Amino acid sequence: MKPSTPCIDICQIDPASRLCTGCLRSIDEITRWGRMTEAERLAIMAALPARRPAD
Repeated sequence: MKPSTPCIDICQIDPASRLCTGCLRSIDEITRWGRMTEAERLAIMAALPARRPAD
């Protein structure tokens, strides 16, 4: 089973980090998501928590 998308429908790219402020993926990751393997998706999902900015 492939992991679901981390998209939360808040689609804005932060100019400084170049990551989506909603899902924390890069533009490249967002555009390639549908063509990625399960392993690639899982690797990105695992990396997302570390991308969250500190409060």
